[in-house]
Amino acid sequence: MKRTTLLQRRSISVSDFRCTAALGETPFVERYASHSISYVRKGSFGCRCRGRFFELVAGSILVGFPGDEFICTHDHVSGDECLSFFLTPELVDAIGGRDEAWRVGAAPPLPELMVLGELAQASADGRSDIGLDEIGQVFAHRFVEVVSGRRNAPAPAKTRDRRRAVETALWIDAHSHQQIDLDAAAAQADISPFHFLRLFSGVLGVTPHQYLVRSRLRHAARLLADDQRPVTDVAYDVGFGDLSNFVRTFHRAAGVSPRKFREASRGQRKIFQERLALH
Repeated sequence: MKRTTLLQRRSISVSDFRCTAALGETPFVERYASHSISYVRKGSFGCRCRGRFFELVAGSILVGFPGDEFICTHDHVSGDECLSFFLTPELVDAIGGRDEAWRVGAAPPLPELMVLGELAQASADGRSDIGLDEIGQVFAHRFVEVVSGRRNAPAPAKTRDRRRAVETALWIDAHSHQQIDLDAAAAQADISPFHFLRLFSGVLGVTPHQYLVRSRLRHAARLLADDQRPVTDVAYDVGFGDLSNFVRTFHRAAGVSPRKFREASRGQRKIFQERLALH
């Protein structure tokens, strides 16, 4: 089993698991250390837990409860891949899930969860501007709703809470060149990360990480249009830690590369005219 840690935060961590067990390989007992949900994105395996046996295929969810023992088997297919989220008790309490939801062992491929699992994978692959910690909390919350059959709509934000969201957005924009995660933004608003994510998204229509990325793109566009510094410097100055990620993200937003955008800003309007002619 190969495990790669993709994200480590105070309330949630994310790992990529790739199992290369051979067909019929002898299984062994393992134990869950925390609450977890694992999205099966490829392959298949069996799991014995709490006196029950589950067959998991692509789209299924493996659910972990602290202290429970489980055994994974490969009686039919060799190998599988999972994207796993590990939650602290504090985050589980904030989500509001009862123990029953976390003791189901596994959930079948359900459309409400599969679409979020794929969005989480897109985030892990850098193909989405939603934060991996953000989609992890949304995924966990939706899992509890679906499994428990309860859906609690968030209460309308009070004036004080709306001010919190707006003031934190201004803080994110002013510090967007720095590394800001959900925990840091929530601390600025002085509420838990889970409740801050719901508040911010509900008030402003985007997640904190989406707003951070879009603030960086806005600052980058301004620099590309008004400044002479190299594209690489622009990428790092606005907060992107990786040039290729900046180019890919900017192209997805603008429809052209940063270099082409700069050329267009200098009067080469043909670039955008050609772009518009394609649609």
